Amino acid sequence: MTQPSPARRVPAVVVALLTLAASTILANRVLPGWAYPLCGLVAAIVLVLLGRAAGCPWRDLGLRGFRRPALVGLAGAGLVALVFGIALAVPALRTVYQDGRVGDPDVGQLLWLTCGRILFGTVLIEEVAFRGVLPALFGATDDRWRWGPIVAAAALFGLWHFLPALAIGRNAAVHAAFGSTPAVVLQLLAMTAAGVAGVFMHWWRHTGRGVLASAIVHFTTNAGGLTLAVLVR
Repeated sequence: MTQPSPARRVPAVVVALLTLAASTILANRVLPGWAYPLCGLVAAIVLVLLGRAAGCPWRDLGLRGFRRPALVGLAGAGLVALVFGIALAVPALRTVYQDGRVGDPDVGQLLWLTCGRILFGTVLIEEVAFRGVLPALFGATDDRWRWGPIVAAAALFGLWHFLPALAIGRNAAVHAAFGSTPAVVLQLLAMTAAGVAGVFMHWWRHTGRGVLASAIVHFTTNAGGLTLAVLVR
């Protein structure tokens, strides 16, 4: 399959990175909470338009096909649920769910957090950006695993967590393991972990031949983790 020329891809990459930078600053520092998912949705649409304008096919963007991505994603969600179940069954592992960032949401607030903020403000923008548009702009294709574009997108995924990682120390398990570690080191570790997770998530996207696969795994991990943190607090 013919790849978009650098003359089209390079400007699209620059605008995509600027869009992501503006999005994370707006979402984490400027906009009110209710606008968080709207910001993610708008940014995701802009990124898809950039990818298409640069000549990336829908398939390389991970946005073509439903059945296989859905099945692979659901299989991944089942594995995530199994890991969550094991963590709940082992008392020593339950500190993973003790997170000071959770608060005390009621049922309505929990639905808003999972199906609003997480689904549109986190999962949608991150999967479209870091498992779809950016890898394609860097030269990844749907039919081949190419380390260069995938690692580059994963590294940017780690950098994307610069602001969210500031609060990582409020998790009880993290505090127990790294309590005396300087905050900046914790932030760097969290960003590195996010980058590694980005490669893992791309494996789901690649296996499922679509970002829906990684999005299902991502949503199950984030929304499931939040829900369990609320239930066991």
